[in-house]
Amino acid sequence: MSGNTPASPWDELPVRDELRGKSPYGAPQLDVPVRLNTNENPYPLPEPLVERIAERVREAARGLNRYPDRDAVELRTRLAEYLTKTSGHPLGLENVWAANGSNEVLQQLLQTFGGPGRTAIGFEPSYSMHSLIARGTGTGWISGPRNEDFTIDVAAAEQAIAAHRPDVVFITSPNNPTGTAVPPETVLALYEAAQAAKPSMVVVDEAYIEFSHGDSLLPLLDGRPHLVVSRTMSKAFGAAGLRLGYLAAHPAVVDAVQLVRLPYHLSAVTQATALAALEHTDTLLGYVEELKSERDRLVAELRALGYEVTESDANFVQFGRFADAHEVWREILDRGVLVRDNGVPGWLRVTAGTPQENDAFLDAVRDLKKEQSA
Repeated sequence: MSGNTPASPWDELPVRDELRGKSPYGAPQLDVPVRLNTNENPYPLPEPLVERIAERVREAARGLNRYPDRDAVELRTRLAEYLTKTSGHPLGLENVWAANGSNEVLQQLLQTFGGPGRTAIGFEPSYSMHSLIARGTGTGWISGPRNEDFTIDVAAAEQAIAAHRPDVVFITSPNNPTGTAVPPETVLALYEAAQAAKPSMVVVDEAYIEFSHGDSLLPLLDGRPHLVVSRTMSKAFGAAGLRLGYLAAHPAVVDAVQLVRLPYHLSAVTQATALAALEHTDTLLGYVEELKSERDRLVAELRALGYEVTESDANFVQFGRFADAHEVWREILDRGVLVRDNGVPGWLRVTAGTPQENDAFLDAVRDLKKEQSA
């Protein structure tokens, strides 16, 4: 190494060229009174659910000398029932697959339908793990366009799909980090464009859908075998530490991803914990309603303070615009509140927390406004 370029720990290793110079995904975890930067659900699991988890895990522990159900039949059945109940769109075991977080679901999809010599497209700014997982699986990445208001520019997106003929198309709704939802007609237009170009797989990432003002895009699966909807239990279920993601799709897709899944990839403990959480969906979705109300309060309060705020259907709010977003991030941090400098020039992102946490955040930005106008 020469000059002032800092050495990476893997610089002397034969790392693949497309990984060199890249940074791993992550958000800063700083010791501050209020942390609203990682889109976690702020409510701890209710005590009855904690007790039920303990019961199910205790039962599973008696059989830990054996491998878990490699197909997670009971869990996938219960997930299908949850999706059917909440969306009104009937789904069965054969339509659902589960893995260790939605990131592993997305990785399995790219291992199956992407890979060397193939490409994926996403419309940025969006969830940065889409491009990172693409790179990790040897899939080429194409950054598609968005409008100034962060909605997808349908005509430009259709042109990009026609020009690049990607193998996988990512649509994130609600979108992270902007919070914007994607209307069904946009998904249908891009799905048709993708089928005309290749055909391609279209993956709708619905990690935050339970917080949306609108409905899930699950009903669009009917008659569209190349469409996939991915979900997670990290957000609405308040189970970020569980690491359980899942997808809904045509049975052929569920069969195909099993070609790349690792043997017995979902532990017996993970399956037991997820099954316990699914027994308490009514209570957990009650917390979601509280967070939706708090999210809407943040939008209204920030706009009243004169900030520009992106329409949000998620459990977070993107606000700005700032000449130096990182400096504003630092000023808010100095007031004891950690938000996310999400890399979108001029914008910051705040997760909806408890009413008390949101009050602390709003007090911080009010104080900052007063200081700036003094």
